[in-house]
Amino acid sequence: MTDTLDIALIQTRTPATPEAAWAHVEPLVRDAAARGAKFILTPEGTNVLEQRRDRRAAVVTAQADDLVIDRLRALAAELGVWILIGSAIVNSGVDGDVRAANRAILVDDGGRVVTTYDKLHVFDVDLPNGESWRESSAVRPGDGAVVADTPWGRLGLSVCYDIRFPHLYRALARAGAAMIAVPAAFTVPTGEAHWETLLRARAIETGCFILAPAQGGTHEDGRRTWGHSTVVGPWGEIIARCDDDAPGILLATLDLQAVGRARAAVPQLQHDREFTAPA
Repeated sequence: MTDTLDIALIQTRTPATPEAAWAHVEPLVRDAAARGAKFILTPEGTNVLEQRRDRRAAVVTAQADDLVIDRLRALAAELGVWILIGSAIVNSGVDGDVRAANRAILVDDGGRVVTTYDKLHVFDVDLPNGESWRESSAVRPGDGAVVADTPWGRLGLSVCYDIRFPHLYRALARAGAAMIAVPAAFTVPTGEAHWETLLRARAIETGCFILAPAQGGTHEDGRRTWGHSTVVGPWGEIIARCDDDAPGILLATLDLQAVGRARAAVPQLQHDREFTAPA
């Protein structure tokens, strides 16, 4: 395993159809690879971002039939890079459940799907500014955490709202993750208030790199997302950050030995204790 890894986070403003989404993301991925990235991560909803139920139903397909997934797999093989499709909205494949899966898909440099992860926690909230979100009405939550092997160490997978559940991240770290991906489409109110704080907290608690590519800007369905894609080091330091919500590429070089140094300094993953929950 090498001592460093050149990565790229792709910040997008994904359109509402797969064809347009592909036209949007392809040049960004190609540019990231041309600039030296060996591992490229895209945000939540890379293949389509559309909350209007009828329009979404018209374009969501099975994972095997999705245009963006298929072409990103081919692109990974062509460019010789690993790609994390931060998430794709695809049919869940569960009989009797019409809801989609919000699925992260890890692709290796041969275009093979290494593993997938369905978002565990769905975003059902009523925000102080009057926005109301019921992701559970359209998305079937997953039921298992995932850590995958890469050439640079183990990668834990999560998606967006998962960031608010620290026990998931501790479980990923204890399963050997040195990096944890947090692809997201954060709302503007929650992003402005909590995004960076949550990312840094999860890094500090786990001693992991946190890799958070994000959607940003005003989308075709009217939603606004925060952007500000961010890479956090295992000591909680900001390594790289987009300062706005514009589509683009965030490059960073990870010192992979930093994980061991952080965990040696504060060996918290070795200090968990069982306890009795409060009544």
